[in-house]
Amino acid sequence: MAKILIVDDSSTVRDEVAGFLRKAGLDVATAIDGKDGLAKMKADSGIKLVVSDVNMPNMDGLTMVEKIRGELGNKTVNIIMLTTENSPSMKERGKAAGIKGWIVKPFKGEAVLEAFKKMIG
Repeated sequence: MAKILIVDDSSTVRDEVAGFLRKAGLDVATAIDGKDGLAKMKADSGIKLVVSDVNMPNMDGLTMVEKIRGELGNKTVNIIMLTTENSPSMKERGKAAGIKGWIVKPFKGEAVLEAFKKMIG
């Protein structure tokens, strides 16, 4: 069971983030979009942290978050958005959906590693 789920339609970003976290000794799974991420959340109750892009095909990251909180009823998983999106309305929607943080790309692993470790216990 993975502790962290990385959701991004860019294989480069997915591989970079997942690779960094795995090198730090963390258990990581990946998903290619919000639809895949939602399916992985349904299948793995051990996920403690979701790091997701916003703009993706099939299902965007914010819709996925709303479905995790609503359809799945999961109010406890920590969710961080990792995106190029920086609009106040998107951030408000994310906050309303219950995300814990908003990181603007590029990913700077060392800056967030300790916070991520705390979120997964």
